[in-house]
Amino acid sequence: MHIDTKHFGIMEYDAKETVHFPDGLFGFESYKNYFPIPLEEDSDAIICLQSLDDKDIAFITMNPFLLTPDYHPEISNSDRRALGNPKDDDISYYCICVLQDVMENSTINLKCPIAVNTTTRSARQLILDQPEYNFRHCMKDITKVSEREVKHAGTAKKEKPVTGHKR
Repeated sequence: MHIDTKHFGIMEYDAKETVHFPDGLFGFESYKNYFPIPLEEDSDAIICLQSLDDKDIAFITMNPFLLTPDYHPEISNSDRRALGNPKDDDISYYCICVLQDVMENSTINLKCPIAVNTTTRSARQLILDQPEYNFRHCMKDITKVSEREVKHAGTAKKEKPVTGHKR
C-alpha cells in the first residue's frame, strides 16, 4: 500500500504496520488510523505518527523513557481494558511533542501519553492522574539518556517496537 505523507512524500507501507485509535487522539477524534514512521532507522526514539485518513495530519512523538528514566505512567484499569487488557510488557508509550525552531524550546506532553498495545496495534491517548506530569514539559528541562540505559518495564521496547518500517 502507498501513502502520501506530510513530511516524507509517498511511502510504501504494510497494513500490519498501522496503529488504530478507536477513540482517535484528543482534538482529532475522527482520525483513527496512523502509520508510525521512525525518524531514525531501527529506533523508536522519535516517530512521525502519520494519519492515514488525512495526509496533512501528522504528529511528532518521542519515547519518553529515553528522555527521562524515571517516567512511570500509571495506566488506569479502564484505559487498560480499552486497550484489550495487555500485560505491562505489551504496552509501549509515546508522547506528542511540539517542535520549535530551537529544540530546547520544544515541549513534550508527558501528561497525555499514547499507549500502544504492541500485540494488537490498538492505541489510546491517556490522561494520567499523576500531578508530577504536565501538558508542556520544556525539552531543556528534561535529561536525555541513551537507549541502552533504559531498564523500565513497559518502555517502548527494542524487541517489539511500534515501528517496523525501514526508511
